[in-house]
Amino acid sequence: MGSSQRRIVLHVDDDPQITRLMSERLNRRGFEIHSLHDANRTLDELVHHQYRMVLLDIDMPGIDGVQLLKEIKRYDGGIQVIMFTGIVNVSTVLATFRGGAEACFFKTMADIQPLVDALEDAFRKIDRWWDTLQNLSQQRHAVDAPGAVHA
Repeated sequence: MGSSQRRIVLHVDDDPQITRLMSERLNRRGFEIHSLHDANRTLDELVHHQYRMVLLDIDMPGIDGVQLLKEIKRYDGGIQVIMFTGIVNVSTVLATFRGGAEACFFKTMADIQPLVDALEDAFRKIDRWWDTLQNLSQQRHAVDAPGAVHA
């Protein structure tokens, strides 16, 4: 895959105003944002569209974002998740990190740069995963090739 891939983010939030605002702000920074307002459809979206990056709200009707984070990580631990929430308390932030989130930010960010930095870091991490998988695949093919010398 590598860094030449588009930087696509699935943004899961029940508030269309928040997803629209974040989409506008992040599109200007080179990210392609796909919005989902029904958190219960998140896993289906991940399966059918193979997103590698999720921006996830915590307080949503029907499912708690921290629980959804855990379900995403159970489905595929390589999916990078950044939490974006209006709930400001230490226990919530700690729960997101314990659940495997890359970062946690609070809504109504005046300065979006920390979120952009976290997204870029997470995409670099994804690139490293893909590079490692490609290298392993190449090494396996080299070892399994006819005439290969085995140690």
